[in-house]
Amino acid sequence: MTARILPTPLGDMLAAAEDGALWGLWFMNQRYFPLEAKAWLAEPGDEADASALEAARTWLDATFNGDDPGAPPALAPRGTAFQQKVWDALQQIPRGHTVTYGELAARLGSAPRAVGNAVGRNPISLMIPCHRVVGSKGALTGFAGGLERKKALLALENPR
Repeated sequence: MTARILPTPLGDMLAAAEDGALWGLWFMNQRYFPLEAKAWLAEPGDEADASALEAARTWLDATFNGDDPGAPPALAPRGTAFQQKVWDALQQIPRGHTVTYGELAARLGSAPRAVGNAVGRNPISLMIPCHRVVGSKGALTGFAGGLERKKALLALENPR
């Protein structure tokens, strides 16, 4: 496993990879930022991990340049079966679109609060687009990286 700090216009992010797949991407010190994450920076990793982190950098560069970055690199988020189900559903939300927590919960046959908890625990920000989930009537709510970042990400994906 290895990690790297990736600068973005919205603040530095920590990307973590293992076995050639990205399993974490957090804004530094966001809510649910793993306390042990900074120690991962000292891990040497291997070529596959380095390649995954470079792919993450390329994807983020395209995103912040306002381009469609395409599919993210290989992802391997760690979570419960329910969280995985929610994170899979998040990846189906097209760029430039949003859904409400209630709509997402209805699609999954679950309660909005349970879905909201899983969305909030998303370990791969941006690539698993939890920022595309909004409150009822489009209200900006609940983003572990902060509402200003959520607003900026939605504006970047859907410029008017």
